[in-house]
Amino acid sequence: MEQYDALLVVSFGGPEKPEDVMPFLENVVRGRGVPRERLLEVEAHYQRFGGVSPINGQCRELIAELERVVDLPIYWGNRNWHPFLAGTMRRMAADGVRRAAAFITSAYSSYSSCRQYLDDIAAARAQVPDAPEIVRLRHYHDHPGFIAAMTDHTQEALARLPEAHRDGARLVFTAHSIPLSMAATAGPTGGAYEAQLRAASARVAGDRPFDLVWQSRSGPPQVPWLEPDVCDHLTALAAEGVKAVVLVPIGFVSDHMEVVYDLDTEAADTARDLGIHLTRAATAGTHPRFVSMVRELLDEPAPTACPAACCPAPRRPARP
Repeated sequence: MEQYDALLVVSFGGPEKPEDVMPFLENVVRGRGVPRERLLEVEAHYQRFGGVSPINGQCRELIAELERVVDLPIYWGNRNWHPFLAGTMRRMAADGVRRAAAFITSAYSSYSSCRQYLDDIAAARAQVPDAPEIVRLRHYHDHPGFIAAMTDHTQEALARLPEAHRDGARLVFTAHSIPLSMAATAGPTGGAYEAQLRAASARVAGDRPFDLVWQSRSGPPQVPWLEPDVCDHLTALAAEGVKAVVLVPIGFVSDHMEVVYDLDTEAADTARDLGIHLTRAATAGTHPRFVSMVRELLDEPAPTACPAACCPAPRRPARP
């Protein structure tokens, strides 16, 4: 940790009251031409939970645990809602921080899960005179701490199934779908997002067979995204005679609305209608091994910066 004088936790952000929801969603999709009807549909998902996403609360819990093991001042900045990165950067500069490590609450390589975070950090720094240097800690999808946390949570979810169905239960790992074009260019040589997710899933599954599926696609129907969708996959498993499933949100390190709505609500309803016993593994959250992982990452040599061509921004369709 001697190479840094602060730790910056960087997350997606989420609304914390009903009137936050639409401004938050407008921040998320700005410049992407998402129809208003789609925003209203997603807003309804948030309002179903009182207009509160669990992600900010879980960031606070993670920071509280990190303060026990990290001997550095800890700051927190979000891409899409308060506390915004630019405001956090101003606080860091005012406090005299010169070089901070950034822990991003996204473990994988792609434009949406890595490059966009780096671009937003750079944009925030550009707004602040004497902004500190920010060094992103390495991707940690393969770190033993992350794998141990997800393995423990998967075993706990298996144990919640009826005993008669545990041995034959299918492990179904889920991650946020992205456009095929983005998946193809993820990482320095392409394909990293899917490859990293599959490798992490295999390590958590161990000797058990598993599937990797996708959730939460939000793009126009004419644009191909990673498939199959989790609910479509549950339907296919039911047709095969599968009676029990454990959903493992390997693509998330804390609960987002995509977890509590798309999995705990939509997928759970689908499984119930299909007669499938379903449980959902917890995200890494504040598992002790995940918390200690961050401490271990701080002691590693500073990672090499991503190549300029890594995880390029997707080409947006031209507006008519």
